[in-house]
Amino acid sequence: MLADYAAYVACQERVSAAWADQEPWTQMSILNCARSGKFSSDRAIAEYAREIWGLHAVPIPV
Repeated sequence: MLADYAAYVACQERVSAAWADQEPWTQMSILNCARSGKFSSDRAIAEYAREIWGLHAVPIPV
């Protein structure tokens, strides 16, 4: 059950170190969003709704 816990902790330590250096973290965050493209979760959810569940978007006035 906890076989990969040490790897998780090590990875979290790397994430914490990266977070501490805000300029590179910000750059990585922006690039991650920019590169997500077609694989975004919004696209995936909309595709599932349309193609698997047969649902259509309902516009919500703002």
